[in-house]
Parts: sequence; structure tokens; C-alpha cells
Amino acid sequence: MDLMDPTGPGAVPALTAAYDVISRPLHLVLPRLSAVLSGTVPHLAAAELSTHCAHSPFKTYGDETLTGRLTTGDLAPLLASGVAGRPWQGTVTVAGTERPVLAVRSDATPRGAVLVLFRTGGDALDGPVLALVQALWDLVTSHFDRLSAEAVPGALARSRTAAGTRARVIAELGEAHAAALTGLLGVLRGRQLDDAAARATATDLAVTALVELRAQAERDKEIAEEPADQAFARLADSLRPLVRYGPVRLELGAPASTKPLAADVAHTARAVVRAVLMKVLEQEPLTRVHIGWHVTEDTLRATVRDDGPGTLSHCSLAPGRVVERLDVLDGRLDVDAVPGWGTTVTASVPLRAAQDPAPHPLTALGGRELEVLTHLALGHRNRVIAQELHISESTVKFHVANILNKLGVGSRGEAAALFHAAA
Repeated sequence: MDLMDPTGPGAVPALTAAYDVISRPLHLVLPRLSAVLSGTVPHLAAAELSTHCAHSPFKTYGDETLTGRLTTGDLAPLLASGVAGRPWQGTVTVAGTERPVLAVRSDATPRGAVLVLFRTGGDALDGPVLALVQALWDLVTSHFDRLSAEAVPGALARSRTAAGTRARVIAELGEAHAAALTGLLGVLRGRQLDDAAARATATDLAVTALVELRAQAERDKEIAEEPADQAFARLADSLRPLVRYGPVRLELGAPASTKPLAADVAHTARAVVRAVLMKVLEQEPLTRVHIGWHVTEDTLRATVRDDGPGTLSHCSLAPGRVVERLDVLDGRLDVDAVPGWGTTVTASVPLRAAQDPAPHPLTALGGRELEVLTHLALGHRNRVIAQELHISESTVKFHVANILNKLGVGSRGEAAALFHAAA
């Protein structure tokens, strides 16, 4: 579709297209964004690196011969060097081949996000097109950031499961590659080899590979984690406007720690403190609120202490879904209220999960199966699904059979019910 030609046949106005993108299930946002932009910026594939996403910050969609070779290392420099509001047009090298791209950085989230479109042509795009893509990406990343900040319990549980699996895979691959390269270095540095030039060249290659492996692990770690002091600073920035023009004095006790916090832990702690503060500010009389974080080896403890009437309880905090959010991470909420003196609310979140939550059934499905299930949930028949996804009806039937088998259900209706329950 061509978003720059609102009078053209079949065109979709930009606002309608934007709504169409952000209303999709999270795993379908990038594919839909790619489809919406395909007429305006023709491209073979799209990729994103979104640091707000705990479980899958790196996503790709499109030509598998290209996306199958992409890594976070290809996108990390574009995120680091990009300037929000100024899309970059140029070429990047993927698997030894230079490809024209449009890279769009958004700072709508505190740590930034980048969208990269691998274009079919290298002609320069004009200002209105760049402004449209920038605005759409800003809207999408703002939508993502709101979802992560709210830390909805169901999504948070799936996030922790995926994040834990991802971390283990990274660690295992890193250890295996490091062991192989270290062994290679040991052999090449041995005195039994006569060809010094060959030994030096091979040693340089192995050292370079080892350094890149470690750098890749560090990039993944930076995306999936936040230092405790920086995570608290983000919280403080979001709280100050709440009391700026009121009579309540906000006191902040930042943690004296730079210990890395898993992204889902940081999101949850911020969401819980915000929800508690909103309830605290409803009290009268109230003149002072102190908010602090304390980080130990195993626990993040967030406290909200006020000098109000001392009548808050677990029940009064229920609308903010505080307990549900903490339950997902095996956390605990304590409320100590003293009538006439104030209330201290303490949220404790373990930094090490005792065990991963049971994975949701939908996590067993592949990308294409999730697309088919999305259409099933909308009541679409096989012919419609085939037309929408540009595949044959027999392929749709194959995917439907796999979906029913993996979900352990006997009908399309039961599969749709599971999908809606996870939405």
C-alpha cells in the first residue's frame, strides 16, 4: 500500500494504517508494519532491535535468505549511532554482501529502538516519506513501551520464560564457542608448529573471533538487563511529574548498586511502585512520600513510605494489580499501616527465579502457525486464510492440523479460545 497517496485506489490513510499495526498481537506487529510500509518503501525484509523487550529484543521478517543471516551485531551499531528523528539511508554488509537499507531510530522508549528496512533499491527517499516512517515507528515503539511498563501478569510470565531460555542458549553457545576458540589458540601457540607466519595469522583470526564472541554476548546482556541505578533513575523521571504541582514532597532513595537487573524485574518494580504511589496520593492528609530501592545479592526490595492516615491495605492496592504482577516473579507484597502515622509498602522481587513458569501453550507454535491461528481466532475459513497469507489451502490445512496437535485441542474453536485467553 502507498501511504503517501491517500487518493490512490486501495490506499489506506496513515492513521488507519497505524491503528492496524498496533492493534495486532505483538508477534505480528513487525510483519504488519512491513506490509504497511511495503508500498512506500519497497523492501525485502524488516528487522528491529528494541531494548524494551525482555524476551525477544531482536526480531526479523521477510526474505529468509536475508533474515536467516542477520544477528543483533548487525543492528546494534545502527541503534548506537542512529539519531532519533533523522532516518539514515545507506548500505550495510550482511554475510559479506552490501545491501541498501533505511534505518530509523526512535527514542520513544528510554533506551531506544531501531527499525531497519532492507530495500529493493538504493534511490534516496524524500523528506515526507522519511517523516512518515519515523512517525509510524515512534508510535509503534511508544505502544511497546507502554505494554512493557504496565507489566501485565500474563505477558510477564511468558516474558520471563522466554528470557530465561534465551539467556541459557546464549550462555551455552558462548561457552561452547569460547572453549573451541581457546583450544584452537592453545594448539596454535604450541611450539610444535614450525610455520611461524601461519601460526601468527591463525592466532590473529582466532583472537578476533573470540573478541567478537565476547562483544556479542555483552551486547545481548546490555539489551536484556539494566543496571539497578539506571533502572531507578528511569522510575524517578516518571514519578516527578506526578507531584510537581502538588503539596506532597517526593523523596527518592536510589540504590547504591550498579548490579544488573533482568529487564522483566526492572519493568515490574517500576510498574508496582507507580501503582502504589498513585494509590498513596489519593490519601488526605499527606505531605511526604519516600520511595527507595535496596538491591542485595538475591532480592530487589522497593519501598513506598508515606506520612498519611495509615489506612492502606492489600485490598486497597488490588485495582493496580500489584500482587498479580509480583506473583509472576515469585515476589511478595507487605503492607505495614499504622493509623495516624502512615504506611510502608514493600515489594520484594527475587533476582533469581526458583524455576521458570510453565510455558504457555502458544509458545509451542511457530511463526506461520501463529499467523494462521490469529486468523482462526477471527473466524476465518481456510480459503480466506490462504488468500490473506498468500499460501495454498492445502498448506493452511497442514498448519491447522499442526496447531490442533501442538495445543492438544480437538477443534478450531478450542484453539481460538486458547488464543483469546492469551491475548
